Amino acid sequence: MAAPRAAQQRKADTLRRLEKGGDAWIATGDENGNAHLVPLSSYWDGSALIIYSPTKSITARNLRRGGRVRAGVGPTRDVTIIEGHAELLSDDERTSLDDAIVPIYEWDARQSPNHQMFRIVPRRIQAWREENEIEGRDLMRDGQWLV
Repeated sequence: MAAPRAAQQRKADTLRRLEKGGDAWIATGDENGNAHLVPLSSYWDGSALIIYSPTKSITARNLRRGGRVRAGVGPTRDVTIIEGHAELLSDDERTSLDDAIVPIYEWDARQSPNHQMFRIVPRRIQAWREENEIEGRDLMRDGQWLV
């Protein structure tokens, strides 16, 4: 097992991973507390995680209803967990984000009107690789970076 990273290094590694983009596991819950988990492509805009979801999907319905969400990014032995609140973006808010996302994923959601875009605003971010990084895994709490 490698030595634990300093908090500042974990933050740098986490931001690098988020800026790279890729898939995230998105966990939501319905009004009865039933959990729902799906993998979705994600984009980090510098302060929030951006995802698309089909309008009629369970994920989109749960996000529109309550907005609470958790996202897991990365492999299990080098994971970032984001806990936050999702906001449905208007068409105007989507424009510049769509322009940034299309070249990365080679898919234009504007051509798929049955998709909605959500911004996941982090309230808590955790990152760890191994058991020796569990203590101190919080990098953000209450929407504020701790490091």
